[in-house]
Amino acid sequence: MAAEADGTGAAPIRVLLVDDHEVVRVGLKSLLGGSADVTVIGEAATAADAVRAAQRLRPDVVVLDVRLPDGSGIEACRDIRADRPETRVIMLTSYADDEALFAAIMAGAAGYLLKQARGRDLVQAIRTVHDGGSLLDPEVTGRVLQRLRQPGGGNGTDPLAELTERERRILDLMADGRTNQQIARVVYLGETTVKHHVSAILRKLQVTRRSEAAAIWARSQAGAGAFGPHT
Repeated sequence: MAAEADGTGAAPIRVLLVDDHEVVRVGLKSLLGGSADVTVIGEAATAADAVRAAQRLRPDVVVLDVRLPDGSGIEACRDIRADRPETRVIMLTSYADDEALFAAIMAGAAGYLLKQARGRDLVQAIRTVHDGGSLLDPEVTGRVLQRLRQPGGGNGTDPLAELTERERRILDLMADGRTNQQIARVVYLGETTVKHHVSAILRKLQVTRRSEAAAIWARSQAGAGAFGPHT
């Protein structure tokens, strides 16, 4: 469906498509081609090519498949966002995978859509994230929020007790979807120092993923009455 001209003369939203299946990329490009305010400036089929293309083309929005042949699209998302935080990323997947959603949020993705979504939903998602909004597929969001609100392990211990105040601040920013580069700017530390803090946080919480650490933090905030979905 073609977008109506808004009369502002604004440049179209520049989009990079990343999927290892050519037929999917062709289909997405065809869908987006009907929108006057969106233009596809490039395509990639692997995580490595996605990162290189994003560095070269500097898109406004990347539509990125979660599963790629040479690695995780989520890791590619993290690399793209670390290099250029203003680039917005929408993760696209065939599966309603809660773990992938957690990981996508922690990698700095602004949106997460199932491939079964309608074409106009994808177009609107691109517009939404480009304008600074956040989009999560409603089929997945409810389950994730329910999971985050569930009380933890039940052993009566506070998993956050060993964290320093600085580590708690960094964990809060991680849970907000910030990349290490973005966190470094907020807390006035070097990115390498932030990486060391993140590693310490994961070790103290006895988890291996940023998403798992963020889930622990979110549950603690829910218990304090402070939890709510990020927008």
